[in-house]
Amino acid sequence: MSKVERSVINSPKAPQPIGAYSQAILVKGGGLLFISGQVSIDTNGILVGEGDISSQTHQVFENLKNILEEVGAGFGNVIEFTTYVVGKENIQPYIQARGDIYPDMFPNGDFPANTLLVVDALVKEEYLLEIKAIASLP
Repeated sequence: MSKVERSVINSPKAPQPIGAYSQAILVKGGGLLFISGQVSIDTNGILVGEGDISSQTHQVFENLKNILEEVGAGFGNVIEFTTYVVGKENIQPYIQARGDIYPDMFPNGDFPANTLLVVDALVKEEYLLEIKAIASLP
């Protein structure tokens, strides 16, 4: 059985992990990058957009972009998102914010697969959104 190489990716351009996880795991031999759920924390560890799902959405996608860039990838490499939104009242504002930024991320309209889950809470009360991703690398 061939051994799969597993590398931890922690970009200095994205907030550092606040718990027992890595920002992402790069799997060579399989060409997949698994990005841990990102919340709206900036590189200084400060929450962006307290109480504002739109601002949090922009920061979360900025964090994802920075992690992808760390391995020479972009949103075109993403094959799946898993999205956690706190409270059903935040679903439409999240979809609106995502709709505002998706055209820049996916100009050809080839969106990755996505699962959207509505949850009661995330690890900290002020987080309204968390998104994890899987990307395929050449």
